[in-house]
Amino acid sequence: MNLNQVTVPSIDVGKAILFYEKLGLHLIVKSLPHYARFECPNGDATFSIHRVEALPKGNGANVYFECSDLDGHVKNLLEKGIVVDELPNDKPWLWREARLLDLDNNQIILFYGGKNRKNPPWRL
Repeated sequence: MNLNQVTVPSIDVGKAILFYEKLGLHLIVKSLPHYARFECPNGDATFSIHRVEALPKGNGANVYFECSDLDGHVKNLLEKGIVVDELPNDKPWLWREARLLDLDNNQIILFYGGKNRKNPPWRL
């Protein structure tokens, strides 16, 4: 089994497309106003947005995008005007992370996990 894609809800898919293109994703399907799909710049995973009338209540999904040059990528996003709520910092689970919200308040975590992404010292 392999992860194909993750889909998040959006009130305005058109505006969300612009946000995710700034993050570095490559638009491959544009079916406005209902749907958009992106390729990640590395690997085979895709990411999509679907239109909803109302956003879900409570905690939504956390979407993680791994960046080999996390600090440089975040610096580039800041220069593009993207608001980053938590600048890159080292976490106790041995990843380096930055956090931000997309236009629909979906939590986006940009991170670098390196070998610890799948093989932390506490792995079973």
